[in-house]
Amino acid sequence: MIGILNLHIGNLGSISNAIYEVGFDYEILDTSGSWDHLTHLVLPGVGNFKTAMNFVNKYSLADSIHAFSDSGRPIMGICLGMQLLMSHSHEGGINSGLNLIPGQVEKLVTSDSYSVPHVGWNSVSLEKEHPVLSGIKPDRDYYFVHSYHALCDDTTHELGKTYYGDSITTIIAKKNIIGFQFHPEKSQINGLKIIENFCHWNGKC
Repeated sequence: MIGILNLHIGNLGSISNAIYEVGFDYEILDTSGSWDHLTHLVLPGVGNFKTAMNFVNKYSLADSIHAFSDSGRPIMGICLGMQLLMSHSHEGGINSGLNLIPGQVEKLVTSDSYSVPHVGWNSVSLEKEHPVLSGIKPDRDYYFVHSYHALCDDTTHELGKTYYGDSITTIIAKKNIIGFQFHPEKSQINGLKIIENFCHWNGKC
């Protein structure tokens, strides 16, 4: 059973439909109830880091997320959900994140050629192997919508890069946790393969 945390930001329909499409059952998680029956956890979202973390803190969800991580069960963060995995973000001031993967979130740099937000299709180069990336060919295009990007304190946690005015990290991972800055659920066949791999993943590398 795949748990999808409802942070009340963004549309949960795309990720829930994608999980169902690849053959797995899901449950939308609100602010109460046990997560003991879940095998995997997804943190989706499009929106503001501070708003999302205010919601997490208001309902004491950080403790539940950390307990899930400590159990060794797989966690996937998507877009804003990936950024929430980091230590802190500079969006709307300096705001603390879940600190599951040490690092920070900073705004993309604008230029005459590269506007912010970064919206649309862009390629991802795969820097390291990972079970969730099994069978995924390098330099395939995925769908992005974001204004901020992650910088890991330890670069060994950076699995994928994308060029958008500069090389930015777009896949991160540590132990049983993985994050994608792009939206695999909106990225056609390669994105669905990533989701399928995650749902099959036992959290070990």
